[in-house]
Amino acid sequence: MLDPYLPLVLMFALAGAFALFSVTAAPYIGPRRYNRAKLDSYECGIEPSPQPIVGGGRMPVAYYLTAMLFILFDIEMVFLYPFAVSADALGLFGLVEIVLFIVTVGFAYIYVWRRGGLDWN
Repeated sequence: MLDPYLPLVLMFALAGAFALFSVTAAPYIGPRRYNRAKLDSYECGIEPSPQPIVGGGRMPVAYYLTAMLFILFDIEMVFLYPFAVSADALGLFGLVEIVLFIVTVGFAYIYVWRRGGLDWN
């Protein structure tokens, strides 16, 4: 009765075994030569400075906020694609649902815009 699920269980077991093997073997297989450039902090392509202008030793949070906003609106597109493919099959129900989804994401966009999350200083 559970025979159709056997390939799925085997795939999950294989993925788990690969993840466990990768984490366990990495310290033994990976390079051990460290230099100053590898240990420096990385600030999104900007040359790291010893004392950032903002925060006295802290990295500006704007990089991370921009990345999170990109992920948020990128995921929105992932959810909109299946609707675009099957829009005619969903009918009026699908139209109402996608309008509600877009309005909800629109409120998030307006909130971020009004709070200054899109202003790059």
